[in-house]
Amino acid sequence: MKDISNYNLKGHNTFGIDVSCRRYIEFCTVDELIHVLDRLTIADRPIFVIGGGSNVLFTKDYDGTVLHSAIRGHHVVRVDGNMYLRCGSGEVWDDVVRLCVSNGLYGAENLSLIPGEVGASAVQNIGAYGVEAKDIIYKVEAVDVTTGELCEFMNEDCGYSYRWSRFKGEWHGRYIITYVTYKLQDTFVPHLDYGNVRDVLGRKGIQTPTAAQLRDTIIEIRREKLPDPAVEGNAGSFFTNPIITRPEYERLLKEFVNVPHYPVDEGHVKIPAGWMIEQCGWKGKALGRAGVHSRQALVLVNHGGADGIEILRLCDTIKADVADKFGIEINPEVNII
Repeated sequence: MKDISNYNLKGHNTFGIDVSCRRYIEFCTVDELIHVLDRLTIADRPIFVIGGGSNVLFTKDYDGTVLHSAIRGHHVVRVDGNMYLRCGSGEVWDDVVRLCVSNGLYGAENLSLIPGEVGASAVQNIGAYGVEAKDIIYKVEAVDVTTGELCEFMNEDCGYSYRWSRFKGEWHGRYIITYVTYKLQDTFVPHLDYGNVRDVLGRKGIQTPTAAQLRDTIIEIRREKLPDPAVEGNAGSFFTNPIITRPEYERLLKEFVNVPHYPVDEGHVKIPAGWMIEQCGWKGKALGRAGVHSRQALVLVNHGGADGIEILRLCDTIKADVADKFGIEINPEVNII
């Protein structure tokens, strides 16, 4: 376990924001976490749980305690053709996807190369290329921050929807996730009909990919579109794609005939926020030391030396421009602290 005062968090957020916290504690087991929670005082609060730091924007030093899970390990159980993979919340997410593909555990391939750790997959309901974490999450284990009680939540308990869970809503700050169990398949059924996945495979002459080929293709697409945080600070997709009603979509079509969209259900469609940001002229543009990535308008970047306030100012300016042009509100996916 680590317990450090006045700890610098620059290496713990992919925007590379130079901020510190009053106290930083890293726990390696559930027992250590319970021990820590039992001994935290009012003076140690507030508490913020950080994973890989790939979905957070710090706008100032954190005047409290930052907790980080270093719970590792994984275990597989087969039941009636389903494979249940239990992972520690501190495991790197893409390492888990690699493990799955290498060992014939299918269902996570489209989520390749998403940054962050296992715990965040259950909080954020991460997703990409037509697949979301909720599609494979079976059970979430956590500790109640107030009581130290061990809790288990089945998928249906967690209130999952697009980039949302009860851990982000009414349970925010109440639980710290320790393990996530994923329900995977031993038969590979590829999901190819989102974005340009099928087209990229086709250019390679691949019509029916293996899981490894699909994973490699997803990684290739992401690396082509998204900047490397080690080179240019960013948190991946900064905004969620707004979901609007069918009447709102019909109104939008009257003015923007080629607006891209993805059906959600009979009454709603999803509009790509990146497309709207690009239509507002922001793709590749900068506001001070913060900017919009030149290949993916959904990604805000730190061009070097920007602080969180500068990136937040860019965020707010883009939101206002999109609202003025389209009459649609876009919201950050990133947790702003």
